[in-house]
Amino acid sequence: MNRDSMAFVVYMIHRCANRWGLSPAEVYGKLRESGCIGEYLVPYYDVLHTQSSAYVLEDIEQFLRNRGIAV
Repeated sequence: MNRDSMAFVVYMIHRCANRWGLSPAEVYGKLRESGCIGEYLVPYYDVLHTQSSAYVLEDIEQFLRNRGIAV
C-alpha cells in the first residue's frame, strides 16, 4: 500500500464512520474483517479514487452485505 492509497483508505473509513454512526475504529474492524481493504479498496484504488465518495460508500456497503457483514 502506497501513501496515496493509504490516505484514500483512511478517508473512506472516516466517511463510512460518519454515515453509519460508528467510530473509525469500528469501521476499520469491519473493513479489515471482510477483506474490503486488502481485496477491494487498495487493489482498485486507481479506479475508485476517481469516483465520488457516495459511489464508493455504496460499493463498500454492497461489498460488506455480500460478505454477510451488517452496517
